[in-house]
This record gives sequence, structure tokens and C-alpha cells, in this order.
Amino acid sequence: MRHFSLLGGLCMAALLTFASPVRAQSRLILAISEGTSGGLGHASVIAKYQDLANVIGGVLKTKVSVVFAREFATLENGMKDGRFDFVMARPSDYPARGMRDNGYRYLASAKPDGQCLIIVPKDSPLRRLEDARGKRFVMPEQVSYMSRFCRAELRDRGIDLAKENVQYVREQGAVPFYMANNFADVGAIASYSGPARKLAKDGLRVLHASIEQPYFPLVAHGKFNPEQLRAIQKELLALSEKPGGNEILQRIGIAAFDTASENRMQEFAQLAG
Repeated sequence: MRHFSLLGGLCMAALLTFASPVRAQSRLILAISEGTSGGLGHASVIAKYQDLANVIGGVLKTKVSVVFAREFATLENGMKDGRFDFVMARPSDYPARGMRDNGYRYLASAKPDGQCLIIVPKDSPLRRLEDARGKRFVMPEQVSYMSRFCRAELRDRGIDLAKENVQYVREQGAVPFYMANNFADVGAIASYSGPARKLAKDGLRVLHASIEQPYFPLVAHGKFNPEQLRAIQKELLALSEKPGGNEILQRIGIAAFDTASENRMQEFAQLAG
């Protein structure tokens, strides 16, 4: 009887070990942030990015689960604490700070790169960026990455927004609204934003396009070795040639992955605030 009890105890211990949190935590996590331009719920983000997570998991021969980092604080704290194994996020300054401050490693960024677009109404008399001095500007919220990016571009082109009439709005979608209703003469948006995809429809045109910066970077926790990172990069580069690969890229809204921008990301990380 005692022998039976001991055997039963060992079997129960084995079952508990199999179901333990340690085993559950062996799965890897891909954290996704679409910035303030999204509007998706957690289930929609999982549906959108799980196939990409499966590509990474296929290389590492393990399960990679998608987590939606809706709030920027969640994204930053997750990288600070090392809870996220992979992070793909916009704005790009968050993964950049993850590389600079938390030991994350560059894997890839999206094609095409991101730019700040300075826009005006289609019939605006402004023809050069210099003509925008003294006009009414509408910009994304002041603390946002895109606002800082655009502000730096304008500064480098001789326009100091501290001396201009500037209205800041929470959502980039409000920029065309302000211009359509004559609340502003000049606007600034991201090249990858929703408003940028329908400029002509909204009666707007690009006055100036900034320098390019890495867009929607994908970074990995520092625990992965160089061979693993290179294997993932190889798979990401070949994605468009794989069955279903183009569908994955289209679903997440990019043309392809770029794995050759690590130096640019490191330079960008030094300016990421």
C-alpha cells in the first residue's frame, strides 16, 4: 500500500511539474505597439501579428506568443524588466531606447523607412519649405516622437517652431481636419500614417519630406546569441519568397524587412530622448 502511495505521489508530482508556471513561461513573447495611430484590440493584434511570431518561433523551434502593448508605459517597463523577448513597435524611439538602455539587439526594421511630411492644402501658395515661416502650423502632440522628429527637421531647415504659431493635436488624423477647416496653413504627419495614405483625397500635398529614419523596428532581448539573431534575420529577409510570406507582410502593413540598418538604429538610439 505504501509502495502504491509513493508511486501515486511521484505521478502527481510529474503532472504538477508539466503544468507548472515555469513550463508556461518557457514560451517567448513578441510585444507589439502600433503607437497612437492604431485602434485595434488585443485579439485583432494577435490575429494580425501571430503569423510573424510563428516565423520567429519556427526558427527558434519554440512557441512565440503575441502581446499587445497598448500603453507606452507597458512597452517601456516590459523592456526595462526584460519581460518581452521581442519587441516590434512604433514610434521607433521605443525600440531604440530598448537597445540603448535595456540591452535589446537590432533584428530588422520595416521598408519603406519613415519620414516627416510637411503638408499644405493642394491650392496653397506655398512652394518651398522656407515659405512656411510665419504661417500657422498644426503638429502631432508635442511629446510624441513624430513631433520631435518633425521639429528637428524644421530646425535643421531654418524654421524654429518655438518662434512660430503652432497648434498641437493628439491624433495625426486631426491634422487634415485643421487644414480643411482653415485652422492651419501647414501640417506635419508621418509618412506611414493613415492621413499620408489619402493626401490627394483630402486635398493636400507634400511641401517637404524629411530625411529617412528606420521605421517599425523589431528588436530582440539580449539573451539570444548572434547565431539565433542571424537565423531570424535570414528568415525575415526571405519572407516574401516563402508561401504566404507576402500575405504576412501585407497584413502587418509593410513592404519588406530591412536587416541592414543596425548602424542607423544605433545612431538613432543616441537621439531618442
